[in-house]
Formats: sequence, structure tokens, C-alpha cells
Amino acid sequence: MKLSESARAVFAVLAEAGTATRPQLAAGAGLSKPTVSSAVAELESAELAAHSGTVSGGTGRSAAVYGLGPAAGAVLAVDLGPSHTRVRGCALDGTLLAHGTGLREESADTVRKALDALPAGAPLRAVVVAVGDVAARDRQGVATRPATAKAGPAYDAMAVALPPGAPVHLENNVNCAALAELHEGAARGRDTFGYLRIGVGIGLGIVVGGHVLSGANGAAGEVARLPYPWDDGTEPRHEALEAHMGSRSLLGRAAEAWQGTDGPCPRTVERLFALADEGHGTARAVVDRHAADIGRLAAAVTAVLDPGLLVLGGGTGAYPQLLPGVRAELARLSWPTDVVSSMVGDNGTVAGASRLAVAHGRQTVTGGMRAKH
Repeated sequence: MKLSESARAVFAVLAEAGTATRPQLAAGAGLSKPTVSSAVAELESAELAAHSGTVSGGTGRSAAVYGLGPAAGAVLAVDLGPSHTRVRGCALDGTLLAHGTGLREESADTVRKALDALPAGAPLRAVVVAVGDVAARDRQGVATRPATAKAGPAYDAMAVALPPGAPVHLENNVNCAALAELHEGAARGRDTFGYLRIGVGIGLGIVVGGHVLSGANGAAGEVARLPYPWDDGTEPRHEALEAHMGSRSLLGRAAEAWQGTDGPCPRTVERLFALADEGHGTARAVVDRHAADIGRLAAAVTAVLDPGLLVLGGGTGAYPQLLPGVRAELARLSWPTDVVSSMVGDNGTVAGASRLAVAHGRQTVTGGMRAKH
């Protein structure tokens, strides 16, 4: 069913607000009350809006309250992480309808359970899948599948659980986490910043003016591709910086530095940082060196973007023990820039992906029309 322009405008306001009266819809859409009444009737007929109660005004009169109807549907967000898959299902007003976490190899089952928890018969308006590399895009600039083998097999295994014809959008996982930091994390109130993820791999989410910068190839922020090492007589290698800064290399450096009197060598990043926090000398030295490496990467980012704020996240980057060393090295090499730890944790990527999924889902109804602010 094709909606009128006024109905699409009213739906955009209703989806943004969750619930609203007709006067509120009129104010939000910038339309007259008679036009809004007709638009609401159109939306109710299409089951895109539904009467959800009444509210009493200051004059004693009651006003009808409207919410989204069953035909508005739902969206799904999937984070294909390095070890776990996290899923969220949401209504088009952002209400959480389903969520789940499972091992990466069980991604299809995790997705199926979330889909089963969505309201029966609700159309699936959009699916956003957060992966590590979405540089493979069609002629319209829409990512079609993961560009590298890092996420490809996991994506293929997960995709079998999606309904046939489901509208799937691939998004960079670091960009999704940056969105979560912008709206509900460490970057609230800052419309320009960088989200630097350090974990198994490395990546940068760039937010400028409240919007994520994706780049001409969808690869903005792929700091893994920075030339490294870069020195006299040394040839840079493909993604060598990521190999140097990833968690596997960090644990490898710990093993090389470990002395016979240091006790058992840590086998996980968690144990390494716990020992450093306890004052273990070798662990502290390894962590300090890692902080300096991150500080040098932060200096490169600052030199190009001057973001004013860097948020450190990821399986390694979010540890607050890194902050003093990162800040000191950045201050030594560049100009003043705030550096803080992530506040969204492991769920940041799926939280950001769900915001994008809701936006895509609304566009299927409104044709891209947005609520006025």
C-alpha cells in the first residue's frame, strides 16, 4: 500500500516518539489538524498505527494516544563478533522486542531464536549485520556481503536463518559501536570524535557532525591498512599494524618478556591486565608498552582528523589501565585530545546496529522522510 505524503510524515513522527496524540503529531509533522486526522485514519486502515489509550489535558479534555500498529513490523540487528554473535530485535520505535547471545559457530540458532521471539506476523522491515569488513559494495553503494574471509563464512552460516528475501544491510562493526558511544556511551554530547577499537584486530569509527563517516569505498577508519613498519630499510607489510597490535601479538610479547620468577605466563588478555593491576612488574611493563603503541596510533588518528575526543574500546582497548600511557604518548606526539574508555561494553556493536536497523526499517515505510525536530 502506497501512503500519502502526509501519512508518511505522520508515521515518521510517530515512530520517533513511540506514542503521540494528534496535536503532538501535528506539531511534529508541521501539518494542520485536519490533515493529521486524515493521515492517522490512513495509517490505522493500513494497521501502521493503532489507538493505544487516552491522556487527560490541562482543560480536562481527553486526547487519544496512538502508537505503532502491527503492520509497522520489526527489525533485526546481528553482531558477528570474533567469538560470539549478539542479536537484537526491535520495533520501529526502537522498543527492544528480542535479544540473544550465542557462540559464533551457533549464530544461525541465535538468530532463529530472536526471530521466533518477534511478534507473530510482523513484517521484517530490515536486517543489519555488523561485520569486520564491508568494502564489497554494489553499484548503488550498498554492501552486498563481507569483503574478506574474516566474516564471510560466519555470515554465510548465519544468513541461512534469515527469511527468504529479507532486506539485509551490512555495516562495519566498529562504525556500529561508534554510534552506540555517540548516543548512549562515552561520546554523548560530542558530535565529532573517533572510536578506536583495539582487540583481536584494530579499527576506527569516525563520527563527524553526528554522522559516521564511511568513505568512498566504505572503508574509512580501516587503520589496519596503515603502512607498518615504516623505517629505513624496512618494507611495510599488508595489515602488519593490526598483526602487531592485536591481542595475539600482545600475549606473544608477554610470553617473550616473562621471566622464570614471574609465575605462570598469562594465556589471556584478561589475566595479563589483572596481573598488571595487581602490580606485577613484567605484566605492567608489557601493558605500558601496549599503551604507548596505542598512543602512537592515536597520534596518527589525531594528526589526520583532529577529533577532539578518542574513545578506546574493544577487547583490549577498553581496559582503563591503558589510559595513562595512551594519554601521555598522545600528548608527547600531538596536540591536546581527550581520551576516555568505552562505556558501552560488549553490547555496543549490536546496540549501534539496532539503531541503524530501525532507521532502515522506518525508511521502508516513509520513503526516507524523517521526523522534524
